[in-house]
Amino acid sequence: MHRNDSRDAAPDVESTDTAARPGRAPFPDMVWIPGGTYWMGSDHHYPEEAPAHQVTVSGFWMDRFTVTNEQFARFVEATGYVTVAQRPLNPADYPGATPETLVPGSLVFQKPQGPVDLGNVANWWGYVPDACWKHPEGRRSSVKHRRDHPVVHIAFEDAASYAAWAGKDLPTEAEWERAARGGLDRNEFCWGNDFTPNGEHLANTWQGYFPWQNLREDGHEGTCPVGAFPPNGYGLHEMTGNVWEWTTDWYQARHQGNKGKACCIPVNPRGPATEHGSQDLFTSAITIPRRVLKGGSHLCAPNYCRRYRPAARSPQAVDSGASHIGFRCIVRP
Repeated sequence: MHRNDSRDAAPDVESTDTAARPGRAPFPDMVWIPGGTYWMGSDHHYPEEAPAHQVTVSGFWMDRFTVTNEQFARFVEATGYVTVAQRPLNPADYPGATPETLVPGSLVFQKPQGPVDLGNVANWWGYVPDACWKHPEGRRSSVKHRRDHPVVHIAFEDAASYAAWAGKDLPTEAEWERAARGGLDRNEFCWGNDFTPNGEHLANTWQGYFPWQNLREDGHEGTCPVGAFPPNGYGLHEMTGNVWEWTTDWYQARHQGNKGKACCIPVNPRGPATEHGSQDLFTSAITIPRRVLKGGSHLCAPNYCRRYRPAARSPQAVDSGASHIGFRCIVRP
């Protein structure tokens, strides 16, 4: 994944505003992300990341870690909130779905015993009844010994509801990517251009041949505790790998860009106003709109889904979580 171009020798540094951060953090474990102009997206990888273009974002506070099971449990205890994965399903909302999937539950990664067709995600994803944030692999599983792991099986509504309760918000895609880059502009990864500098793994991703062989060279299989890997230049942990993170932007197949014109650099962009429904992975039905996920997860591998980079992005239906989807919050001053 090391790109041999002129940017490798001297990593660019993003431009930042000169305004001092606005006092103390509004909540514990939040760090200040300075505003400024940076290059968003990439022209060297998946087509949905293009075109690379400059954007400007204002400064904001961001959670140092993704929201954990312990934090989410406090939210549920205080509010009685029931996540989307725990609610009964209306068959009218899911035309073409089979009866066994019309029960509360969520998608869970299931590692096959050997090589499978990478063109069929059903070879490693299965809909598991009763799978939810407190039963990540189904009714017999628990987060009892994973209190400091990121909460998963989170749909967009769940993340937004937690953020509102906590007095916070969810980031836009531009804000999230600004934060993930940690002050390094046009670099492949949150820490530079070498995926494993000096042979060290700096993120919880998949080593080996996905989806059946995980060599666990980074020390983990599945999610890891938050803070297990070093922070980026802004003090944020696990902005690469571990779990995908929700943003508020509706998904579009490519960035709008600014057509290379300095006069047209967007300020605090928020993506398109809406996104039309798209085809579901498992049925031919048209499903509800999708928002952008960022960051990759512990399932991203060199042979499949090389999305462990700040520029990478993925669409996710807003009514669905999975065993590798979580979130973190921000506060705008």
